[in-house]
Amino acid sequence: MNTNNDEIPQKRIRPSWDEYFMNIAELAKTRSNCIRRQVGAVLVNNKHQIISTGYNGVPRGIVHCTRETCTKLYEKSGEKNEICPAVHAELNAILQAATAGISSEGTTLYSTTRPCGNCTMAIINAGIKRVVFIEDYTDPILRSGWLDSSDVVFEKFQPKEKEAPS
Repeated sequence: MNTNNDEIPQKRIRPSWDEYFMNIAELAKTRSNCIRRQVGAVLVNNKHQIISTGYNGVPRGIVHCTRETCTKLYEKSGEKNEICPAVHAELNAILQAATAGISSEGTTLYSTTRPCGNCTMAIINAGIKRVVFIEDYTDPILRSGWLDSSDVVFEKFQPKEKEAPS
């Protein structure tokens, strides 16, 4: 048994729950097949258990987009979402939970990008109570302010500063 105290960390720094789940959302986005923007999402229950993950991309069995076939490659972000065949990461996380028969009522959704207006409507109807996101997103539905009356809490993720080991 090694008893050299120099090899034992003085203080172990653990990520907060928000940091932990946001890191998993960042990993989920690496599965995205969208050539324009990669987004990841994680749906978590109130016991800090992951119930589903999602990333943006075309539906199952549909041919992936390429630079030549992307319908939104040159469109302004947040506009003309209806011409894109991709399912957004947040909606995919909600659908994955539903497919598995797991309720999203009272959950928290972590997303690498603020959900668009259509995903926000799905989040409200799915009973999700809190959304934590990294990157802002501009969408005419969100700018209109009419979704502000929902009881869903949206929080921009703020990672805490790492403490130096003592």
